[in-house]
Amino acid sequence: MNIVVCVKYVPDATADRGFDSGDRTVDRSNVPGLLSELDEYAIEAALQLADAGDAEVTVLTVGPSDAADAVKKSLQMGAHKGVHVLDDAIHGSDAIGTSLVLAKAIEKIGAAAPVDLVVCGMASTDGSMSVVPAMIAERLSLPQVTFASALEVSADSVRGRRDGETATETVEASLPAVVSVTDQANEPRYPSFKAIMAAKKKPVETWSLRDIDVDSAAVGLAAAWTAVDSYEQRPPRQKGTVVTDEGEGGRALVAFLAEQKFV
Repeated sequence: MNIVVCVKYVPDATADRGFDSGDRTVDRSNVPGLLSELDEYAIEAALQLADAGDAEVTVLTVGPSDAADAVKKSLQMGAHKGVHVLDDAIHGSDAIGTSLVLAKAIEKIGAAAPVDLVVCGMASTDGSMSVVPAMIAERLSLPQVTFASALEVSADSVRGRRDGETATETVEASLPAVVSVTDQANEPRYPSFKAIMAAKKKPVETWSLRDIDVDSAAVGLAAAWTAVDSYEQRPPRQKGTVVTDEGEGGRALVAFLAEQKFV
């Protein structure tokens, strides 16, 4: 089985993120980046399938030069090889442009051996749109099973369990297919020292837009269907109110909650 996992290099969610003052895109130069945490569940899902049978896992990312770190972490977790689509023209692409690049790259990966399964995280921790997996499936004319909290793959189909607030449903699709998994699907493995050293010898290819036959005019900020009109910094946190219990603490707490219209 040939499995492709789409991963993303994102700004650290715990850092003070902002926007580039010039083109109003996310500022990635002044914020540390890392592999999107939600993508680790997609990698783990693919690796579990590989552990259970004969499968090769390729990680695919689109982004600036620093995005190579996302591929590196994926290989350290156990993926077999990586592909990094790197091109200055991609800067500013929205979900539509990104899905085009990913779909074309998947087609190129599948030229050597047909891709049986494309696995994605449920969302990226920076954009949080959750639409790219569905867009990839549409571009590749493949069935999709999204937001799966559990996966079962047979020789010719994939089954995903969706856990909702009031019900659980099972969705099945024939292979090849595109799936996305939630953060309930598994527990991502931590790279061992042996795996970290082995990752240094695993192959990683870097492709440009020309390599995957994508017109630069179809991606980037100028081709984006969405744009940031304005932004402002998050206001600083206000100092909290301390209720000291000296016998009347309960009354003071209720009065505070009533004043804030919480009760």
